[in-house]
Amino acid sequence: MPKKKGSGDDNKPGNAGKGDGGKKEKGGGSSAVKVRHILCEKHSKCMEAMEKLRSGEKFNIVAQQYSEDKARSGGDLGWMTRGSMVGPFQEAAFALSTSTPDSPLYTDPPVKTQFGYHIIMVEGKK
Repeated sequence: MPKKKGSGDDNKPGNAGKGDGGKKEKGGGSSAVKVRHILCEKHSKCMEAMEKLRSGEKFNIVAQQYSEDKARSGGDLGWMTRGSMVGPFQEAAFALSTSTPDSPLYTDPPVKTQFGYHIIMVEGKK
């Protein structure tokens, strides 16, 4: 009967999050996101890309035309975990709802980091 020892004491640090059946909490329970972004060094170029998105163009097409980094293949950065992104980028990515490149939900205004201005969208969470 050793399993009963400590039962009912869910406030211990080692018990945090146990007993939830492995379900993710809404708004911050995810540990990884499948991210796309458009990165521009200049704010003006980023705003041009934003206007294209607002007019209904697909995120991956706009990323190919405007993004200035290795993610020019439609802006796809793949799965990224908490702690692997710079602060403002990570905060924005985990706050976004999931969407598709055809009908994207993205950061507006763009997120500023030391790399430039990012328009971020999230395709999946886990």
